[in-house]
Amino acid sequence: MIRSEETRRTGSAVLRILVVAAGYYGAGQIGLFRKVTIHGATVTPLWPSTGIALACLLYLGIGVWPGITLGSLLTIVTLSDVVTLSDYGIMVGSTAAPVCSYFMLRRFEFRMELDRLRDGVVLVFLGAMAGMLISATLGSVLLILDGRLPAGHFWPAWAAWWAGDAMGVLVVTPLMLVLRKARLPRAGDRWLEATALAVVSVVVALVATRSELSVIYLVFPLLIWAALRFQLAGSAPCALLVSVLAVIAGGQGAGPFVGHTVLEVMLNLAVFNGSVALTALLLAAIVTENLNIRHRIEQACVELADVVDHLAPGRSAAAWPSRYKDRPDGH
Repeated sequence: MIRSEETRRTGSAVLRILVVAAGYYGAGQIGLFRKVTIHGATVTPLWPSTGIALACLLYLGIGVWPGITLGSLLTIVTLSDVVTLSDYGIMVGSTAAPVCSYFMLRRFEFRMELDRLRDGVVLVFLGAMAGMLISATLGSVLLILDGRLPAGHFWPAWAAWWAGDAMGVLVVTPLMLVLRKARLPRAGDRWLEATALAVVSVVVALVATRSELSVIYLVFPLLIWAALRFQLAGSAPCALLVSVLAVIAGGQGAGPFVGHTVLEVMLNLAVFNGSVALTALLLAAIVTENLNIRHRIEQACVELADVVDHLAPGRSAAAWPSRYKDRPDGH
């Protein structure tokens, strides 16, 4: 019986690792659709695998880290027929970056609900910007040592690598955390407004990323609408949509990216996608935190009114008439 239980646990752990590896590899293949080569280094403006990796660590715990390593190895194999020593080092960096981000988030008591401004700030500055320094630095250094990247081009490759990894965390991880609380729609949900937001999001994002009139800033009122009305559940999908369409437009040299070099496009995408993710994430966290504070205050008022009723019946009706105006008996 004990051996059977151990076998079940081992099988469950192996299955989780394989699921994480598949998720990392699948997200990597999506990211590689828009890969670019900067002085010998293959990078992407948005690397969703880092976001998948960090979300899986937050969901399932540190025990699934081998899945990240396996997924990274499979991704490297698709890029090169021969896996070199530097490739194994890059694989280590790809694993170490989200693992270190995970530990930093846990150190600062990060909550996956993202219902506090503190959680949003920690995810942005520690989970994305600080943690992804590891993979970008180690990867760029190893490419130079391997002779695949000229030493004089370290900083452009490093910046593009870091930006792609950081954007993966900023854009993909919040969406994965939202899916954790996904439920079936209810009759009382704001269907009409949600549908309008979805339609407007697609139209505005396409216009902003395809028009040559430099109207890409139109997406920010859209993100504000989504965050104010639907919090992270609205702003995270909008941010992902806008970022993906911007990456596609940048890769095709369309819209506001016409006439720019590859490095300029990468820089513009990093700044734009970072601004989009910061706006969506932090504003949604602020709104959620304020709503939770309001709810707690309302609950405290109700409890206080009940205490007053118990100590002095009828007194709370004068203090909080709104509690009693809808009651047919007036009590």
